[in-house]
Amino acid sequence: MALENLEPKEVFYYFEELTKIPRGTYNTKAVSDYCVNFAKELGLEYIQDQANNVIIKKAGTKGYEESEPVIIQGHLDMVCEKIQGSTHDFMKDPLDVYEEDGFVQARGTTLGGDDGIAIAYAMTILASNELEHPPIEAVFTVDEEEGMGGANAIDLSVLKGRMLLNLDSDLEGTIVAGCEGGCENVVCIPIEREEKEGTVLTISVDGLRGGHSGLEIHEQHGNANKLMGRLLMTLAAEKVEFSLVQIDGGSKPNVITSFGESKIVLCPSEAEKAKEILQESTDILKAEFGQDESDLSVIVSEEPNQKVCAMTTESKKKVIFLVTATPDGVQCFSRNIKGLVETSLNLGIVKTEEDRITTVYRVRSAVKSKKEYMKKTLAMWAEFLDGTFSIEGEYPAWAYKIDSKIRPIVVNTYKELFGVEPKVTTVHAGLECGLFAGKLEDLDCVSLGPEMLSIHSPNEKLNVASTQRTWELIKAILKNCK
Repeated sequence: MALENLEPKEVFYYFEELTKIPRGTYNTKAVSDYCVNFAKELGLEYIQDQANNVIIKKAGTKGYEESEPVIIQGHLDMVCEKIQGSTHDFMKDPLDVYEEDGFVQARGTTLGGDDGIAIAYAMTILASNELEHPPIEAVFTVDEEEGMGGANAIDLSVLKGRMLLNLDSDLEGTIVAGCEGGCENVVCIPIEREEKEGTVLTISVDGLRGGHSGLEIHEQHGNANKLMGRLLMTLAAEKVEFSLVQIDGGSKPNVITSFGESKIVLCPSEAEKAKEILQESTDILKAEFGQDESDLSVIVSEEPNQKVCAMTTESKKKVIFLVTATPDGVQCFSRNIKGLVETSLNLGIVKTEEDRITTVYRVRSAVKSKKEYMKKTLAMWAEFLDGTFSIEGEYPAWAYKIDSKIRPIVVNTYKELFGVEPKVTTVHAGLECGLFAGKLEDLDCVSLGPEMLSIHSPNEKLNVASTQRTWELIKAILKNCK
């Protein structure tokens, strides 16, 4: 066990057990069954639905038998991202976890601290014979990372509690009391192809930081899809005669794309000119990003005397126009909470198929009308380019509750433990609380968690000391919910 010496031992035990189970979005049956077997071994009441969501119930401890139940909630799935060149298979391989300098990481991949740590906390509570707590209703959802399918599908009518501790936050010292709504926007445009012969250049954009398309969107990380569009646009603007074969980047709309690749074909006499322009463009990009993207690289490889089926000139223009000119990143900040992103979108996926290009954007906004505006804007782009537009995985915003019962308990408990007032805010990230609130009348939610860095990227880190402090906070909150 790589994490057996870390505290709290029980929490890190269950967390490491979860890292051994492949549990990417839509691949959650094994981890769902693991939770069911856990409940069976403890003799706890459980429900497992067809979507693989799991609910586990535990009675209150002595003196808390008649207390109002507390719902503890997290999601079982994780974002599966890995470094270029990694052979890790997220469908079957366990994560290779380790601790270094006070942080838990996984070698070459995402860690799944988002949201495995929530499940580990909940399992430790359910397994304990020593903690003081009211009745616990632990809710483990699936497929949160791509459309919140589990939260959409789950039947919550079996729950008696109306106070919910969502443990899907990564900002220690911050109590989250609301979040944006969002959706995935899919734009597809048709392309036509023709036979071409010449030198094929493969252009790779790599080394970008990537990250969470909500929580980190304001940090202006480089998006490989947008940068690739810019490189191709520059070649066209500099009168390089080329045909576009393909452009691909990203695998998830909620991840800022860190790697992209395109292929172009051109006559040999144009190849050297193209490579010079790409080198100049790389230097410009590095200067613009500076230390924020210190590992940014643009790699160009060459294959002479190739016959390929490339896009027609008109299709090439449409594709470059779509990838380059559609909006991306922060669109506006909140007018009520200084520094908080209100509306954003992320071009997370560009995929080339034989007869079309598909782009997928994650739109987020705390204001419903702004979210609708972004949806209509992308729909206009699709119509302008003779394409199609669709919406997937839409979820509502979670509105701040003025007369909360659980929030004062959490805030006061934090002050008692640490002697300072926690920050109470809303976040520019999707949490399942909005969907839960739509299913349970008068539901009262807060979200909290330990510090995690670079989630949704292979650089993801979980702070060990923060995990310990957050565990003490969770235990104290439950003790105060009498």
